[in-house]
Amino acid sequence: MFLALKEMARSKVRFGLLVAAIALLVFLILFQQSLQNGLITGFIGAIRNQSSPVLVYSVDGQRVIQGSILTPDLEAAARGVEGVGEVGRIGQGTFTALPTAERLGGASETFDTTVIGYDLGDDGRGLGSPAALSAGRYPTADNEAVASSSDQASGFDVGDTIRILPGDEVITIVGLADDAQLNVTPTLFASYATYEAAVASANPDAKGVLPNVLAMAPAEGTSPEQLVANVNAASPDLDALTRADAEANTPGVSQVRQSFQLIFLLYGLVVPCVTGLFFLIVTFQKANTLTLLRAVGAPSSRLVGSLLTQVALILGSGIALGALLYYPVSQQRLGGIQLRFETSAAIFWAVLLLVLGVGSALLAARRVLAIDPIEATTGAGVGR
Repeated sequence: MFLALKEMARSKVRFGLLVAAIALLVFLILFQQSLQNGLITGFIGAIRNQSSPVLVYSVDGQRVIQGSILTPDLEAAARGVEGVGEVGRIGQGTFTALPTAERLGGASETFDTTVIGYDLGDDGRGLGSPAALSAGRYPTADNEAVASSSDQASGFDVGDTIRILPGDEVITIVGLADDAQLNVTPTLFASYATYEAAVASANPDAKGVLPNVLAMAPAEGTSPEQLVANVNAASPDLDALTRADAEANTPGVSQVRQSFQLIFLLYGLVVPCVTGLFFLIVTFQKANTLTLLRAVGAPSSRLVGSLLTQVALILGSGIALGALLYYPVSQQRLGGIQLRFETSAAIFWAVLLLVLGVGSALLAARRVLAIDPIEATTGAGVGR
């Protein structure tokens, strides 16, 4: 420990630059991790965090809610399968909406806003509703809605009103749900009748609004997977998915994950390469010193321990500094994406980078172990 700290104190700039480089890489890793999760949540949070165990699309919809249309025949076929418990309609559309919150001084800018209509039930918690609320209550009447909490500052808070344009359809927000966006737009969960009224407001010529998706809960004794199989067997034009599968198979989600995984792989390679190369170069530079230390009786284990102590201190300091730098950034929004400081991700990357960094430094440790004390009398060093 003494040797490690003494050398680091004499070479503050050299070791400080390495700490800064690792901190920057950790900052970028945590930023990209949060960006990935925030982007995916913004795309499909409303699917992930809704209450229906099973969603039934039309095959032609390609697992996009707004692209799916269920005709009366398909709806009847789905409702009639074995193992069905509760069934509800879901409609989804994107509309131009104008928040008119008094706290914003009246009218504000317009937003492309997703409206998801579902059958409310007796208490507003019908199938397709947000699974949990962070504030307020569920809608119990038409023209009431739950909004995504990430859009509060834009005029989508409890008590705010939203006007659907063109037209005079006004929706009052009565509750908020976390991570409930769809397509990275402000999202409202309202009654199915409110959704129909929004469609009519935006397109007065629209006739006979059909549901996009059916929300289903299995009967007692039937699993969601069994219900999915039963629905898919009832018609080749039906595409039933469990909630988890509907989330994972939404077009674009897997491509986003794959793109970020490639970035994370590159980051995971860069840190150990930088660390290992740095300490290997340093070991070559101080070859004569190490040889003399061995000649006067310093055991190899002490020299290797000193090296690994430096690696652990450098990596630990860089990881901690990178996390501290990212924390204030994680409290911000990036466009429509809410960034977050994810403790589990920070711990995962800290452990992984420590393991990879220490492992890469073992190349330098091998050089230390290869030193022959007798070489102190010949002037040879570790780098021969």
